[in-house]
Amino acid sequence: MKANYITAAALLLMTFSTVAAEPDYKQQIQIDADNLSSIKENVLTYRNNVIITQGSMQMKADLLEIDASAGKGKEIYIATGQPVLYSQLLEGGKQVTAEAKQMRYEPSSRTLTLSGDAELAQSGSVVQASTIRYNVEKQQLSADSNKNKRVTTIFTPEEKNNP
Repeated sequence: MKANYITAAALLLMTFSTVAAEPDYKQQIQIDADNLSSIKENVLTYRNNVIITQGSMQMKADLLEIDASAGKGKEIYIATGQPVLYSQLLEGGKQVTAEAKQMRYEPSSRTLTLSGDAELAQSGSVVQASTIRYNVEKQQLSADSNKNKRVTTIFTPEEKNNP
């Protein structure tokens, strides 16, 4: 009897660890805001204190428009703010943070595009540019400059604990 409880507990723990390991981009998207209005067909507009959450990913904005005109699964999320803030917790407990005047999230391609004074920080390194594209699944980024802002990357060396 005791062995059955241990087996059941082990299976239950394996189930929870499997659920917890599901990638952020496969989890549901929740949106909280002060206001929601639908101005056009297939376009939803959220205003004031907008918080978008998908797994450990979180985005905070002043305004969010969701364009669903391309069909289910191809929605485009465009957030604007002063600035829009983004954070995601990666495996191993490392955190990615970002900010920009506008962020465009396309769940179908798992792409986050930051525009306007864009900045993305990960593992002590910071990238600043006019536009940054970040793939939330592959954790890959590319950055572009314009005539007013060059791409800048700042690497922070790891500190040694043992002299």
